[in-house]
Amino acid sequence: MSVTEQFRRTKIIFTLGPATESEAMLEKLIRAGADIIRLNMAHASHDWTRQVIRRIRSVSQRAGRDVAIMMDIKGPEIRTGDLSVPIELKAGEIFDFTVKPGGGTEGAGSAQEVRSVDVNYKDLVNDIAVGDTVLVDNGLLRLEVLAKDEARIRCRVLIPGELKSRRHINLPGVKVNLPSFTEKDRGDTTVGLEEGIDFIALSFVREAKDIELLRVFLEEKKSKVRIIAKIEDQSAITNLNEIVAACDGLMVARGDLGIECPFEELPVIQRRAVRSCLAQGRPVIVATHMLESMISQPVPTRAEITDVANAVYELADCVMLSGETTIGKYPLECVRMLDVIARRIEQEADDDWKEPATFTGERMKVLHSAVVLANELPRSKLVTFTRHGFMAQGLALLRPAHSPILAFTPSAEVFRQLRILRAVEPFLMPLASEPNATIENAIALLQRDGRIVPGDKLIIATDILAQDRLVDSVQLRTVR
Repeated sequence: MSVTEQFRRTKIIFTLGPATESEAMLEKLIRAGADIIRLNMAHASHDWTRQVIRRIRSVSQRAGRDVAIMMDIKGPEIRTGDLSVPIELKAGEIFDFTVKPGGGTEGAGSAQEVRSVDVNYKDLVNDIAVGDTVLVDNGLLRLEVLAKDEARIRCRVLIPGELKSRRHINLPGVKVNLPSFTEKDRGDTTVGLEEGIDFIALSFVREAKDIELLRVFLEEKKSKVRIIAKIEDQSAITNLNEIVAACDGLMVARGDLGIECPFEELPVIQRRAVRSCLAQGRPVIVATHMLESMISQPVPTRAEITDVANAVYELADCVMLSGETTIGKYPLECVRMLDVIARRIEQEADDDWKEPATFTGERMKVLHSAVVLANELPRSKLVTFTRHGFMAQGLALLRPAHSPILAFTPSAEVFRQLRILRAVEPFLMPLASEPNATIENAIALLQRDGRIVPGDKLIIATDILAQDRLVDSVQLRTVR
């Protein structure tokens, strides 16, 4: 079997931006195999958001492939204020971050004056301590806290560089008391819900309580949108297992993680996060800098290829593109590159596949038997029927070695949410009142689409009617 013929199990997410928001490029990316489109709300207006969501739905319908939409809300964020001109910070210089506007000296002055910049979080002086590290602009600038008062935080520059307006601030190891779900997030989320998004990615999740705040908001709106928790700082790593338990999916956001944590810890954190998700039955996304060089170059570095391969080897559900498809010169090539790498590594991984841990519960044991059967039979395909997505999620969690999971649902909402699950290919189809009729309808649809041929083995995980009640079952059928 060639790499191009093989069914790709790892899902692809790309971030929409100036390079990809046109109808023509959207259609190319969807046809190239993108599964989920991410909207980064850090700088997005509500008018733009409504327009692009409607455009995605229209283009998906035209392409015959309905993709899911993930809204990535901004979350709590500390930034420097506006500067009239950039400030060139020198090693050893004393510099102030001021929490009261106008409390410092922006430009160069006398030898006694200390230059400064405002920050947008007035309680920063209460959260930070002498000796803490302040990282600015993705860690390009590093400062050490020397002293503080109610108006300012005085620092020494350790790593010099140019400070520009509105640069992001990271505080490794500091617990910041900002709300996890801000007023801006509420407004953005409301727009997303009105337009029918499928996932909400919650930024800077520090503990399970952060997720519950968003879940309460969604329940008030009577929404079934799934919550993706983004882990981006050391607090999240400390509370990793409880965060995984509370969310509907996890994103390993390696950009801020790589700033907040020692570099050598990043691969360890990624592996732990993927394993925690596998253990608790949550889909997991590996994100940020996957093909960063392709923002400006037509081919990735060898290290980037290996990085993508490692995420696939770890059995992550999804890999995600950010700057590569928002401002990059080669967005289509990036999606195609992820596609071909994932297919090749999945093909190789079949040779050393290991069965994941089994799970308790009657239904999971039934699904486990279906996966065991599929792993032992050549030319097998797993088929399931689901109203809420749980049957398909259970099968995906068990990581079949080579069989795709063909999941049928009557819900358009669930259909799109199934896009995030590894190895799951969703189909939208009404379910008949009689289970066997539903199975026959699904087989007819698969034959009509050329998805199955005579001799294929179908392992069907579904419920059947037995003594006037529905029970979970596994059936084996050979396509005639």
